[in-house]
Amino acid sequence: MQRDYLSNPVGAQRDATLRGIDDFIEGFLAYETRAERILGAADADVDSCLANTYAGMLWMLLEAPDGPRRAAKYLSAAQAAAPRATLREQLNTAVLRAWVNADVAEAVRQCDRISDEFPRDLAIVKLHQYFEFNRGNAPQMLRVALKVAAVSADVPYMHGLTAFAYEQCHLLDEAEAEARTALAMRHKEPWAQHALGHVLLTRGRIDEGARFLEQAADTWTDLNSFMVTHLWWHLALFYLSQGRNDKVLELYDHHCWGVAKEYSQDQIGAISLLARCELAGVDVGRRWQELGAFLAPRAHDTVLPFLTLQYLYGLARSGRPEAETLLAAVRHAAETAPPFTREVWRDVALPGCEGLYAYAHGDYPKAWHWLVACVPRMAEAGGSHAQRDLFEQVLLDAAIKSGRTTAAQQILELRRGMDPEGVPVNNALAAVYLTLGLPELAGQAAARAALTRARHPA
Repeated sequence: MQRDYLSNPVGAQRDATLRGIDDFIEGFLAYETRAERILGAADADVDSCLANTYAGMLWMLLEAPDGPRRAAKYLSAAQAAAPRATLREQLNTAVLRAWVNADVAEAVRQCDRISDEFPRDLAIVKLHQYFEFNRGNAPQMLRVALKVAAVSADVPYMHGLTAFAYEQCHLLDEAEAEARTALAMRHKEPWAQHALGHVLLTRGRIDEGARFLEQAADTWTDLNSFMVTHLWWHLALFYLSQGRNDKVLELYDHHCWGVAKEYSQDQIGAISLLARCELAGVDVGRRWQELGAFLAPRAHDTVLPFLTLQYLYGLARSGRPEAETLLAAVRHAAETAPPFTREVWRDVALPGCEGLYAYAHGDYPKAWHWLVACVPRMAEAGGSHAQRDLFEQVLLDAAIKSGRTTAAQQILELRRGMDPEGVPVNNALAAVYLTLGLPELAGQAAARAALTRARHPA
């Protein structure tokens, strides 16, 4: 019996196929481009159940309507080879089959069974976390990590997976400890770097966070487009808090946008960063129009609610007519999505899209009406705390621009607890306190923003 690099049993494979399988497993865990080599390995060995299963999973991670069609060829080959494969390989194929058939509940059940019986199948643990992440189920992300953590304590990526799950559960001490354990084992562990970046951002350790990511940047080599652009995106958030607006736009132009402009995660990162820049008062020039051209093919894309919400805003903000088409598609999904996901489309994604569309068109009272009801439930649509903060910022701005300054003051002071010296939050507080007739508090907020800018000249 052959073994993969994590010592999991693998049926008889050609040497080249086994190398492709190992490249996929570690490349998937490390967010490295070598994971893509599995496509060549599968094409060259149609009798390999696992290689073809992994190739199909790679296509499903495209997060696009075309993903299942591209994965179907590999699923067919994997199923044909399954009778001669090991149990673990057969179960992996079952995950892919459920995923292609949009049966996420079954995919999750199969993932759980695999990690019960083969706890070092960390590719499946990672995939299981991905499914749970996309429906906002952070406790389950943590559960699946902890149940296999002991048998994979020697693998730095396992600590990265656990760190991010802890962070998403607001267990920040545990998250930081796991992330630092991973980084002590492997300096180039991007998911652990990412998790620690989340912790530092959430705790308002803005200067420390910026320094940490700046020092880690020389390890961001051979990463896939999502991971490399997302790490730069996190650094841009620290710079935005510091008031270094020119640096933020520089990161957008050279690192956050332009690696894989057709890919879902690259697109939502760009949408989110441009939106945050504008919310902080930064002029982004013609960048929306350039981005909008790449979003136009998303006019019917309702693969994942979290992605669709941002596509909708990007299309609307760039003035694309496809925004109306996508909004109609979301309304349809709210009525016809599978039972497992219909509620989130109906009660979270649809009102969120209605609100974002209204906001992008300057109808701030309508934006407030829609967003105030769904933003507290936005976790159900997926995404991380840091990513979903975009919707909270839009809600806040809608409150300010529709004259709801009392609500805005309450939101802003809660935000200041997590970013006490941040330039955007204190600038907004200064303006709100002036409107409320509290000039002394306005002056204090303005002074905090000025001190931060003075520490970080452009």
